[in-house]
Amino acid sequence: MPILPKVRDPRLTTIRRGGTLTDEHHHLLAEWALQCAEHVLHLFEEHAPDDTRPRDAIDVGRAWIRGEVPMTVAHDTAFTANAAGRGLPDAARFAALSAGQAVAVAHVAAHDLGAAAYAIRAVGASVAPRDAGRARAEERAWQRDRIPAELRELVLEDQQARSPICWNVFDD
Repeated sequence: MPILPKVRDPRLTTIRRGGTLTDEHHHLLAEWALQCAEHVLHLFEEHAPDDTRPRDAIDVGRAWIRGEVPMTVAHDTAFTANAAGRGLPDAARFAALSAGQAVAVAHVAAHDLGAAAYAIRAVGASVAPRDAGRARAEERAWQRDRIPAELRELVLEDQQARSPICWNVFDD
């Protein structure tokens, strides 16, 4: 299922690509996405403690924010993090995918919601089915508390618009 819209929101497209997103705001979105992924990373590490690919992806994402690695390195790292989840239980797999989406924000800012959505799915998959709705709601609230203030309206509007293609995890 695709998590990126067919028509990109110019507010989530960098200025150099014809949108209105500043580098500062792009970095803030990336950091928020990385926080979302890092919050559920333990769900991956419990199943694959010797596999550092998702954690490495989070580190690369932060290095990109600091200007220490180019976007292409961050983009390539996303695929490595995604591959780490193959064959694992859903909670661990979704946590790895969250890390992959988070580092991919360097390439396309709209991957921020992919990181958040997969983190919510990871938490939901980590508990008994009867508790999944509560767990997803708590994770969504945790994430929303950490949205940078200057981007809150944009992220919440994007969540509402893209929730149907993100498994409806952003629905209240």
